[in-house]
Parts: sequence; structure tokens; C-alpha cells
Amino acid sequence: MLPILRNRRARTAWAAMLAFGMAFLVHAALAPRASSASQAAQGSQPRYEIVVAKNVMVTMRDGVRLATDVYRPALNGQPAPGKFPAILERTPYNKDGIEGWARYFVGRGYVAVGQDVRGRYASEGRWRPHRDDVNDGFDTAKWIGEQDWSNGGFGTVGASYPGGTQHALAISNPPYLKTMIPVDAMSDYGHYGIRHNGAFEMRWMNWIFNIGAPDGNDASRDPVVHKVLLQLGEHVREYAKGMPLRLGTTDLRLAPDYEAWLVEAMSHGDYDDFWKNMGASVIDHLAEYKDIPVYHVSGWYDSWGAQVANLNYLELSKAKKQPQRLIMGPWTHGGQTQSFAGEAEFGPEAALDFNAFRLRWFDHWLKGIDNGVDREPPVRIFVMGGGDAHKTSEGRIFVGGHWRDEQEWPPARAGVTPYYLHADGTLSTSKPSEADSATHYMFDPRHPVPTIGGNISSEGPLMFRGAADQRCRVDLWTCEDTRPLSARNDVLVFQTPPLERDVEVTGRLVVKLWASSSAADTDFTAKLIDVYPPNADFPAGVDLNVADSIVRARYRNSLEKPTFMQPGEVYAFTIETYPASLVFKRGHRIRLDISSSNFPRFDVNPNTGEPLNNNRRWATAENTVYHDAQHPSHILLPI
Repeated sequence: MLPILRNRRARTAWAAMLAFGMAFLVHAALAPRASSASQAAQGSQPRYEIVVAKNVMVTMRDGVRLATDVYRPALNGQPAPGKFPAILERTPYNKDGIEGWARYFVGRGYVAVGQDVRGRYASEGRWRPHRDDVNDGFDTAKWIGEQDWSNGGFGTVGASYPGGTQHALAISNPPYLKTMIPVDAMSDYGHYGIRHNGAFEMRWMNWIFNIGAPDGNDASRDPVVHKVLLQLGEHVREYAKGMPLRLGTTDLRLAPDYEAWLVEAMSHGDYDDFWKNMGASVIDHLAEYKDIPVYHVSGWYDSWGAQVANLNYLELSKAKKQPQRLIMGPWTHGGQTQSFAGEAEFGPEAALDFNAFRLRWFDHWLKGIDNGVDREPPVRIFVMGGGDAHKTSEGRIFVGGHWRDEQEWPPARAGVTPYYLHADGTLSTSKPSEADSATHYMFDPRHPVPTIGGNISSEGPLMFRGAADQRCRVDLWTCEDTRPLSARNDVLVFQTPPLERDVEVTGRLVVKLWASSSAADTDFTAKLIDVYPPNADFPAGVDLNVADSIVRARYRNSLEKPTFMQPGEVYAFTIETYPASLVFKRGHRIRLDISSSNFPRFDVNPNTGEPLNNNRRWATAENTVYHDAQHPSHILLPI
């Protein structure tokens, strides 16, 4: 997804930048491995000019035509003779944005194909996110393979939503598709995507208000409507704070397809066929997914990182014979060419030359060049941490880190160690022995805990993404003061003493919580934090977020079927945060924060048990977290 930018030209430019990765850094740790063959070592070299056919209308099985641009290798201004492999991107962000990566690959002997998905920009039909991309992807694949310039094979690229169109294409099991590189790809919408363990990810409100509705659809082509929709987007904070959002009550009704989808997504909590068959749910369609080599790309601070590593890569590597590869960097959404994530700097080694990275993969699987990519370890991760915590010239904290190859994800050698919550606020490997121990707090949904960074995309003016010091600030619209979040009475803080040695945590992060509430429905949140001691550059230290998640209590037992709580009864909750790889340095503290809100990352639970996105009331809930011998709440850390 893309951040909010105020005019069409800026949005199109940003979409293009995200689409082709704006490669500008190369580091030896990620450079192509050497090969004895010169061609393999260097990869395909630029030798062709480019000719472009714009807005070729490709007919789908139901008669709808999708606008498609075809960039072909050329010599002396004419299409080059011979047949070539193709690379496809299907996007809702305007196919004009593929030009950057298209020129890189076409000059090296590939055909680049960009297509506006159904109902977006120059394509016909009505937009239904990913729901038509299975069939449309199949029909487009068939069309590519039948062109006279095709050598009978193609691969795919694209980040975020276009990453999801790749998964939808693979689920269709199409002809001619040989390989894919889905980046930060949308998928599995009910786990950590649109619904997040029952909660709604508010970034999608901004996506509709400021990305989907104002541009690229039939309604927005009317200049009067376009102006109204742009103005509506400028007030997205007010609508986020004033939820629920009901059909026909806002100016979003002028873009009815977008209004209808958003209201349904905010109201539909059950993980049923609405989500499972939305189009790109890999975990629900493993059997149909084509068995081809796939390179899964994401980052520890990406909004889709949990699906990419813990679901898509992990399950496909078990279910398929063809190679599945995974790379997880210290990146935010679309940040593969950057060395930072929010307020954390990791050093130049962290940045990826993205076009060169993709070229090696495609050279092997589409051209048959023996460059060794098929023999490399299946997993590559960036282990964050180890830096000296100085303030960089950009004002970021230097976290540092390094790349490492692994044979599987999560690493099998990691010892999963429970760190228990204790009444005095400590977090330790000692299991609580008290017969009765609990911490109570009041959760007022009218004063939620502000979001400060995290695994976020499409955030626009609602919030910001990545690593951040967990302290409020005057320029953050959801903050009521400038205190650290740890000072709030509705945030429970559990932390270790200063560490006596470095501790690396790499893998899946799972919180086991025993809790009760005075309400029939409420939320519980968990956030893992690296607490930096004070230094000359950061005299108050830094509380750096590592990973977080949420669970809506009515979905504690099943994402498919809600079950309300009995007030005062103790229940077990499992909250799996996003995965991570981080060295907690000697002298730091490992901290776990428990609360009941994280807004506007997630919608706020009104604690009334009313239908989702249809409450008329709000109630303060008394929530209780237990940490006794019978209810030993803890986080499982892969040490």
C-alpha cells in the first residue's frame, strides 16, 4: 500500500517508486554470488532499446477488457526479432508506474507487461479487491503465452496489493507462469491483514479515503466528485475517531463500490468465505496454488510480514516441491532499498539493490542461466541490533545489524523460552508461585493508547510506521500529553532487569495470557519492546518497539465464530505478534507491554458487545491480567 500524497501526480510517482524499488544501494552481503561463467556472474546485460504498446485491451472470459501496456525489446526502433520471457505486474495503482522496472528488464531481454486490474484506471469492470484476480490473472497469463513474442514463460513482480495479485494468479494454476517474486504481499486477510484476530486494521480506512476512492475509478472521473472525495480524505482522522462508519452517511457514498467494501470490511469480523475466498488467501488455497519457484520478500516492520514468513513461505515450503525462498529485512512496507525503519537505522548493509536482486532470480528461472540461486540457502534474514545507539545525522538511533543465511524458518536451533509476568512488573524465566496474583486496570475506549510506529502501511495522516521510541509527542494527533506510554495507567509494563549478556531473539513471538473483563467483549494487546539505557545522545534512553499484535476477546477461541465472555470469568488468550530477529544488547531490558487498545493501528473496542461497526454506546471495562501459578501469563521467546 502507499502513503497518502495530496495530488494525482505525486501519488502516481510514489506508486512507480514503490513498484520498481528505486534501487540505489548495493552491499556485498546481498550482492550476487560469484559464478564461474561470466554471464552467470554478471547476469543479463542491457543491449536492447524499448518499444511500448499502450492500452492494449485484453478481453477476459466475461467480456470485460483490461488495459495492458507491453514494453518490448527493440533494435533500431523496431521490435527485436525472436521470443522473450515476460515479467508481469497487475496493479490497482496505475500501470504507468511500472515504467522504471520495465526499462531495466526490457533492455536486458525481457518483455514487461503492466495491467490495470479490473475497475481501476483504464480497465473496464467494477473493482472488487482481489476477488476477480484469480480468473483475470489466469486469462492474462494465457494471453501472454499466446503472443508471438513470448517464449512460453513469464514471471511476476509487484509489492503489496500487486503482491496479492500474484498470489491470486498462482491460485488459478495458470499456464506459462514459471516463477514469482511477491513483495510485502497482501494475503490471508483475517489473520494479520484487514481483520487482525478480530480487530479491524484502520489503515484500510485511509486506503479507501485517500488512495482507492479519490483516483482511478469511474466515480472520481467526474471532476466535481473528484474534488469532494479529495476533501473527504483530508478529514480521515475525524472519521477514524468518530466511528462507526455507516452506509450512505458520508460523502464516500459518491464512490459506492469503495464505500460498500469498506463498511463490509469493518463490519465483517468472522473469518469465513468472505475472507477466505477474497482472492489471495494462500493459507486457504494451498492445494490450488501452482507449484513453481517463489521468492517471498518482506520485512520485520512490514504490515504483511507475519503472513509472508509465518504463513505463505512456511506452508508453501511444506506443500510444494519447487523451491520456496524467503528474505526478511529490517524494512517497513516497500522499504527494501532503505537502511532504516522509522526511527531506527541499521546501516548501509541493510539496503537491497532490488532490481539486481530480482534479475538474478529471473535470469535463472526464465532464461536458464546457472547463476547459483537454486543452490543458495532457502532463508536469509537480517538480525537487527548490536549497534552503539548513537544518534545519526538524520536523528535516528543506530540499531545496527547483519545478514545471515538460515536453512529453515523459524530457525530450528532457537530454544523457545517462556518469560513470565510477575506482580511487581518483572519479566523473568521464573514461573510465578503465588496462588492468587493479578493486575487490574481500567480501559476507557474514549481515551485509547496511541499508536506509535509498528507494522503499518497505507497509513497516510493516521499514524506512522516502523520502529519508534514509545513516547508521546506534541505532533502526534492521538496523544493527549508527552508522557511515555509506560506511564499510562492502562498500560501494564513487565520487563527484565538489565541484561548481563546479549540475547538474540529470532523467530515467532507468542504471548500466552490469562485475563478477565467486566465486559462481554474487549481487546487485549501485546507489544515487545527493546529498552535502551540512557546515553549521551538519548539521555532518557529509548523504548523501541519490536513487534505487536491484538486479539478481540470474542474471537479468542476461533476466528470463524465469536464467543462472548462471561464478566469476571478467567479465559486463556493467545496473541502471536509479528515475527522478528533482534539482539537485545547487554545492559538493555526486554519489555512486554499489555493493554487493550492501540489506536489508530486498530479500531477501538467499545466494550459493549454490540455488532462490529454498529455500536451506539461506549463503556469503560475493568480488565484483569493474571500471573499466578494457575495462570502463568508469559511470552515465548525464541532465544
